[in-house]
Amino acid sequence: MNKRKWSLLALIAMLLVPITAFAQELKEIVAPTGFMAILTIVPLVIVLVLLFLKVDMIIAGVVGGVIAMIIGGIGIADANKQLLEAIPTMLGITVPIINSAIAMAVFKSGGYTAALTLAKRGTKGKVELVSVFIVILLAAATYMSGIGGGSAMVIAPLAFAAVGVVPELIAAMSLAAAVSFTTSPASLESSIVSQLGGFEVAEYVATMRPYWLFFVGIALVLAYWGTKRRNIGFKETENDEYAEMNNGQLFKLTLPAIFLLFAVIFGPLVNQMIGVSVFTPLVYMVVTLVLIYGCTKFSMNQTVEAMIDGSTYILTRLFQVGIFLAFINVIAQTGTFAVIAGVAKEAPAAIVVPVAVLTGILIGVPAGAYVGSVLTLVLPVAISLGFPPLALGFVTMGVGLGSQMSFVNITMQALSSGFDVPILDVVKGNVKWISMASVLLLIISLIMG
Repeated sequence: MNKRKWSLLALIAMLLVPITAFAQELKEIVAPTGFMAILTIVPLVIVLVLLFLKVDMIIAGVVGGVIAMIIGGIGIADANKQLLEAIPTMLGITVPIINSAIAMAVFKSGGYTAALTLAKRGTKGKVELVSVFIVILLAAATYMSGIGGGSAMVIAPLAFAAVGVVPELIAAMSLAAAVSFTTSPASLESSIVSQLGGFEVAEYVATMRPYWLFFVGIALVLAYWGTKRRNIGFKETENDEYAEMNNGQLFKLTLPAIFLLFAVIFGPLVNQMIGVSVFTPLVYMVVTLVLIYGCTKFSMNQTVEAMIDGSTYILTRLFQVGIFLAFINVIAQTGTFAVIAGVAKEAPAAIVVPVAVLTGILIGVPAGAYVGSVLTLVLPVAISLGFPPLALGFVTMGVGLGSQMSFVNITMQALSSGFDVPILDVVKGNVKWISMASVLLLIISLIMG
């Protein structure tokens, strides 16, 4: 029997060993001290190393989770509970699933290809301007809806159809999404910050808006520069049918895409203005499908089939992420994240805000699947230190940036799907630019925090 088989048997044996359950809730975990504090970091480091060695996400999670169970005395029953809770949590992110399915129906019906042809004619070959427009769309969609993954699912196929895989564009979209959902008036993250901080969401949003615009501006520059420096042209389409259409015919084909983008970007704002929820996922799903049927060559059956097929990838990935997240939660039960968050308390007063921001960035990398849960671990430390809304916003934005270097973040999964590239390539492409944005955020937090 080879070493690999022996290792597998050893892993199974460790899973079957009876271990005393550790049933504390994550938010109630007290950070261990001394050597135990160092020991609890080991499973997290192992998971990160395995991920960057291209080991499957679930295998990496199992290895790190089992080691954490041994270190923390966590039983199989408690680990099983985490699994049964994590998977429904991920599969319960319904808006990205719906948006993914509708976007694929629009994509397959030719809406994005028609838009691409119009873009070619309108920009006269300046692909970098299309990249800038794509980032603006994503930032606006995420800011209005509060959901980065759902917005990316709609817009990433458009970006891929227009310019192909440009690492700087993907990084720019990630940056724009991160700073948008962490400062959005409609996001869970903003709600958590305001609730824990004891102030209104509107106050938090107004405080962070200049910094949101600043980082979105950086994302626009990155998208423009990255696309232009590669000296690429528009992707050629296999079907020349669109090139022979006039602008009116092309515009008709893009109506489903235009409506869907409008619903995602401006729908929440319109709902708020009129006081009635008109633009809901149900409404814009039905209307988009009707528009596809009325404006394209697709039959109603083809339209619905395209939508169902479009949900396959994201559902599969969410299931995978749910399993991985269960083991991350097991690791968290040993106090790993509490130890990292507690480092901020030891920092000198002059740099306590940047240290807290750095903490948020570091925790966001491995645990970025659900930024809201990470904030519940990080923010209480910052609030106990008397951070004002601006400083709390920097910490929240830091967690968001960290999540854009995470294998399990929903926005990253959406970009991987939309650009048809492995998630590892998205992470590697983002590390350089998101790290630079993170350093810039640390500098700003040192000066302004």
